[in-house]
Amino acid sequence: MQLVSALFVENFQLRSVPGPSTRIDITGAMFSMVAPSPPPVTVDPHLVALIHCPPDEGGSGVFEVVFRRSAGEDGEQVARNVSPFTVEPGKFTYRLVKAELEFAEYGPVYAHCRIDRGPFTIVPFTLLPPVE
Repeated sequence: MQLVSALFVENFQLRSVPGPSTRIDITGAMFSMVAPSPPPVTVDPHLVALIHCPPDEGGSGVFEVVFRRSAGEDGEQVARNVSPFTVEPGKFTYRLVKAELEFAEYGPVYAHCRIDRGPFTIVPFTLLPPVE
């Protein structure tokens, strides 16, 4: 299995086109957002991951996301999501994770994403102060 992409997004939709083929419409890809109110605050960004299964693999796996306060694997864990999935060999699938992240102060959280026990792909997300 291959993690093709992982992004925080505002919206994600699938649509069919002739072929048969599928298009993925992703809008509002982001790596930060302005806090809706001063900390402490909880925000719930959506993380979408695109996964490919090579034709010679079995088609089942587990997608894991660990949200940490630092990019290192020893950083404080603030949330975790584990999602089993199946995908037809040679095809793609997606996982959509809605994280509820508590922020005591402005700053980053890092989504450590992996398939099964593979290497982590790290996606940063930063909570910014409101604009005055």
